[in-house]
Amino acid sequence: MSAPAAPRPAAGLVVAHVRYLVLEQLRIPIAVLSSALFPALSLLFFVLPFDWADEPGAATAAVAQLALFGVLTGFLFTFGVGVADDREKPWDPYLRTLPAPAWARIVARLVSGSFFALLAVLPVLAVGALFTAATVPSGRLLAAIGTLVLGGLPFLLGGLAIGYSLPPKAALPVVQLIFFPMAFGGGLLVPPALFPDWMQTVSSMLPTRGARDLLIFSLGGPAPGALAVLAFTGWTVTTALLAVWAYRRDEGRRFR
Repeated sequence: MSAPAAPRPAAGLVVAHVRYLVLEQLRIPIAVLSSALFPALSLLFFVLPFDWADEPGAATAAVAQLALFGVLTGFLFTFGVGVADDREKPWDPYLRTLPAPAWARIVARLVSGSFFALLAVLPVLAVGALFTAATVPSGRLLAAIGTLVLGGLPFLLGGLAIGYSLPPKAALPVVQLIFFPMAFGGGLLVPPALFPDWMQTVSSMLPTRGARDLLIFSLGGPAPGALAVLAFTGWTVTTALLAVWAYRRDEGRRFR
C-alpha cells in the first residue's frame, strides 16, 4: 500500500494560483491591452500637444500621475470587478472547500493583480521617455516603483471590499463611480496647481491626492502636505478593515 502524497508546500500553492490567474487574464488580451494602453494614450493626447511636455519638471509629474492612474485603475478593477466575477463562478467556491490555507489564494491574487497593474506603467514610461522631457534619476527609480505600489494600497484593499460585497453587475458601476471622480479630484488628470483653494482642500482629503503627492516626492518633488498624508493613511486603514470585514462576511454567508 503506497503512502499518501505529502501536502503541497504553501509556496507551491501560491505559485500554482498565480499561474492560473495570469493565464486566465491573458486569455482575454483585449482586457489586458486596454488597461495597459489607456494611460499611455492619455499621455499622448492630453500632455504631448501642450508646452509642459517640453519642461522636465512638468513632464515628469505628468508621466508619474498617469503611471499612477494606470496602477490604481488596475488595482480597483482587478480586485473589485474581478473578485466579484470570480465569486459568481463555481470554481471559486470549490477552491474554498479544499484543505489549503486561504491566505495562499489571497496572496496569489494580490501578486497577479499587482503584475497586471504595474504592466500599465511600461507604455507610459516608454511614451514619456521617447516624446517628453521627463527624467527620472536612476537612484530614485526603485523608490518610485515602491511608491506606486504603496499608493495603490487603498484601491487594492477597497477593490477587495467591493469584490467580496457586491455582485459583478453592481461592482462595475460602483468602481467607475468611485474611481473617476477620485482620479480627477486627486490631480491625476489635471495638475492640482490649477485647482481653486476650496478644491485644494477637498483634493488633499482624497487617497488619490496622497498617492500622487507621495509619488512626486519620491521623484524629487516637493514634500506632500500633512493633510494629504494623514488622509491617505486613514483611507488605507479604513479600506483594510472593510476588506477583512467583507471577506469574513462573504465566508460566513456562503460557507456556514
